[in-house]
Amino acid sequence: MSNEAIGMIETKGLVASIQASDAMLKAANVTLVKQLNIGAAFVTTIIRGDVGSVRAAVDAGAAAASQSGELICAHLIPRPEQSLLDSVL
Repeated sequence: MSNEAIGMIETKGLVASIQASDAMLKAANVTLVKQLNIGAAFVTTIIRGDVGSVRAAVDAGAAAASQSGELICAHLIPRPEQSLLDSVL
């Protein structure tokens, strides 16, 4: 899938994670893949979709997480290697 992308947002706190997830799913046509509780209140949310949609969703999620909690990191990987997709998804 040449136009596939994954996006990740890491927050500190569950509320910020839920707020970011909601904003990402409302902002673009993306799919929530999983949320990982890393520990010490860090939560990473992973989404997938086409590159443009994931970029818009990550931007919206980062803005929402910044307003309601602590945004640690937001990242987009366009056209990831298939083995990475297999291991993450």
